[in-house]
Amino acid sequence: MHDTTALLVELGAVILGLGIIGRFAGRIGLSPIPLYLLAGLAFGDGGLLPLGASEEFTAIGAEIGVILLLLLLGLEYSASELVTSLKTQYPSGAVDFVLNATPGAAAGLMLGWGPVGAVALAGVTWISSSGVIAKVMTDMGRLGNRETPVILGVLVIEDLAMAVYLPLLTAMLAGVGLAGGSMALLIALGTVGFVLYLALRHGRLISRAVSSDNPEMLLLVVLGLTVLVAGVAQQLQVSAAVGAFLVGIALSGEVAEGARKLLTPLRDLFAAVFFVFFGLSTDPAEIPPVLLPAALLAIVTVFTKIGTGWYASRRAGIGPRGRWRAGGTLVARGEFSIVIAGLAVATEPRIGPIATAYVLILVIVGPLTARWTEPVASKLQAALAGRRKKPAPVDDRPMPSHDDLTPEHAGRDSD
Repeated sequence: MHDTTALLVELGAVILGLGIIGRFAGRIGLSPIPLYLLAGLAFGDGGLLPLGASEEFTAIGAEIGVILLLLLLGLEYSASELVTSLKTQYPSGAVDFVLNATPGAAAGLMLGWGPVGAVALAGVTWISSSGVIAKVMTDMGRLGNRETPVILGVLVIEDLAMAVYLPLLTAMLAGVGLAGGSMALLIALGTVGFVLYLALRHGRLISRAVSSDNPEMLLLVVLGLTVLVAGVAQQLQVSAAVGAFLVGIALSGEVAEGARKLLTPLRDLFAAVFFVFFGLSTDPAEIPPVLLPAALLAIVTVFTKIGTGWYASRRAGIGPRGRWRAGGTLVARGEFSIVIAGLAVATEPRIGPIATAYVLILVIVGPLTARWTEPVASKLQAALAGRRKKPAPVDDRPMPSHDDLTPEHAGRDSD
């Protein structure tokens, strides 16, 4: 009974605190995500007032938060739109990989971590946070912007690439041979392909089976189906987030619209819990020793992600302002980076603190770059354009008096 009382008190305080933080962030026009993370740091292990009773519940709530974020993101688009995006955005995915995985791999080798550590750190710097970015775009009302499908295309390619990357990384960490790694990879690819096939060929049947005029039944069925598929996907070495996203893709029409309305408040609650849990699970004392290398890596990959968004949006024919918004929005790293670091920490313990510091920096900077990259870039472009336009030369000689005018001058003056 005492444990239950402590859980309720802590949980109530956390949710109330999140509400106050969210209102404050709205007043100052800022995304609440950085404030949620800082609150988690303050009340996590090594923080000002550690919360112990609600830790297990918060961890489960964080998992649900990521699943709901990706489900709602998937509900925004149909399966055909997803396939079209993949067909058109795969060059952008290749550029994204080269620009953002290379700094992590180079840093891992320079730090002496060997090939396995380099591959793990490459994944940490490569993958943007779908959860953070989905929340940021929702908070800023950008889901209807022209650059949003481009952003989602890059994120989907990254998320689906995790179905290849994570089994390979797991095999490398375990020292499994080529046969074992290939089998895990085939299972992962088969799972993703099967779900995509169902979404494309039988999406209407799935939507019809899920549909209900009773909001309560619709909520229970959609939420239950999503969590079930996410769990099965994770069991098959595919990310739970990818599974949830594919469920959202499979649902369409009135079912998708109704589910979106019902699940949006639930998503906002558990998404906030996810960001707080990320801060709770980080010991602030581990951050200072690795802050400098993490900050340098973060600075480099801020620019490489902005470059990725610019390139992808330019290919889609979007104007400069949309290109800058896309690049700034893609900066945040989060859940996938932490998953990768968690897998690698047993083999290379030094990756844990630097990955945590790196993600904390970019998960705080990400919402800021999403908001400010385009205005700052536009002002800089305007300033540079102003400098390039040289003013016409001004003749500062004194004007001749009427008596000084020659007949030629006088004639022109009279004209």
